[in-house]
Amino acid sequence: MGPRGNFGRMVWSNGISGFGTQVTLVALPLTAVVTLEASAFELGLLSAAQAAAFLLIGLPAGVWVDRLRRRPILVRADLVRGALLLTVPAAAWLGVLTLPHLYAVAFVLGVGAVFFDVAHMSFLPAVVPKERLEQANGRLEVTRQVSVLAGPGAGGWLVSVLTAPFALLADAAGFFASGLLLSGVRVEERPRPPEGRRLWADVREGVAFVIREPVLNRVALGGALTRIALGVCAVGYPLYLFVDLGVDATTYGLLLSAPAVGALAGALLVARVTRRHGAGPTLYGSAALVIALQLPAVATGPGWRLLIFPVASALAAAAAVVFNVAQLSYRQRITPEPLLGRVNASMRFLMWGTTPLGGLAGGALGEWLGGQGVFAAGVALLGLSYLAIVTAPAIRHAGARAR
Repeated sequence: MGPRGNFGRMVWSNGISGFGTQVTLVALPLTAVVTLEASAFELGLLSAAQAAAFLLIGLPAGVWVDRLRRRPILVRADLVRGALLLTVPAAAWLGVLTLPHLYAVAFVLGVGAVFFDVAHMSFLPAVVPKERLEQANGRLEVTRQVSVLAGPGAGGWLVSVLTAPFALLADAAGFFASGLLLSGVRVEERPRPPEGRRLWADVREGVAFVIREPVLNRVALGGALTRIALGVCAVGYPLYLFVDLGVDATTYGLLLSAPAVGALAGALLVARVTRRHGAGPTLYGSAALVIALQLPAVATGPGWRLLIFPVASALAAAAAVVFNVAQLSYRQRITPEPLLGRVNASMRFLMWGTTPLGGLAGGALGEWLGGQGVFAAGVALLGLSYLAIVTAPAIRHAGARAR
C-alpha cells in the first residue's frame, strides 16, 4: 500500500479537503459576525443549521450509501459542497449576502459531510485489504490531524488577507480537487436495489447489528459519553484556563493545540501497536490509558501546574486516537459489506447524537460549579467515559471476533 494508486488518491483527497474544511470552520462564522454583524443567537443558529443535517439524515444516509455505488457519492458530495461555497463570495461581491443564505449553506454542507463521511468509511474496505485497515485508517488520520493543526491558522491568515467570505474559496478549491482525485479511484462496485424494502426497515437493520454486536455497542456507549464530556470541556476550558487562570490568548491557543499534537502521534503509532498486540488488547489498553492519562488533568492550576494540562491531554489524545482507529478498523472488518453504510451511520448517530446534551450539561455545571469546577468535571468525564469500554469483557477478545 504505497503512496500511489487508489489509496494514495484517498489520502491526498482526505488531506486537501480536510485542510479546506478547517479554513471554513474559521471563515464561515467570521463571515456571519464580521460581514453580516450577526448576534450571538444568530451565530448559534448557524452552528445549529449544520448540526441539524446530521440529526435529520444521519441514519437514512447509511441506507442510501448501501443502495448506491459509494465512489460517485463521494465525488458528488465534494462537488456539491465546492459549488455551494462559491456562492458565498459571489453573493458578498454582489452585495446580496444574507444570514438565511449562510444558514442554507451550513445545512447543505452538513448534509454533504454526512454522506461523504459515511460513504468514505464504507468505501475504504473495497480499496485496501482487510488486514491493512489499521495502517490505512492510521494514514488517513495522520492527514486529518495535520489539517487540524495547520488549517485554523491558515484560515485566520486567509481571512486577514482576503476577508472572511473570500477565504472560503480555499475550501471550495479543496473540495473540487478532492472530487477530482476520488473520481480516479478504480474499484468495481455494483449498486444494490432496495428489493421492495422500506427505508426505515433498512435503518433498523443497521441499528440492530450495532446493538447485537458486543464490542460495537460498548464503543457506541463510550462514544456517546465522550461527546457529552467534550461538550462540558468546551465550556470548562475557556472559563477556567482563560478567565480564572488569566492565560493570554496565545498561551490558551497553545494549550488547546496539545491534544492535536498527541493525536498526530497516536495516528502514526496505531498500525504498529495493533500489529504487535492485536485488536482486542489494543482497544482495551488504549481505553485504559485514556482514563489513566486524562484524569491527572484535573489537577491543572496556576504556575507550574498549568503544564499538567497540555501533557495529560496530549498523551490521552494519543491513546484516544489509537483506540478510535482500532475500533473503526474492527468495525469495517466484522461488518458484512452490504451493511457497512448502515452500521457506520448508526455508530456515528449513536456516538454523536448526545453532542447537544454536552453543551447543556456544560452550561448548567458552569453556573453551579464555576470555572474550576466545570473544568474538573469535563476532564474527569472525558477520561471516565472510557469505563464503558474497559468494563466490557468482549473488548479484550475483539481480535478473535474479527478473524
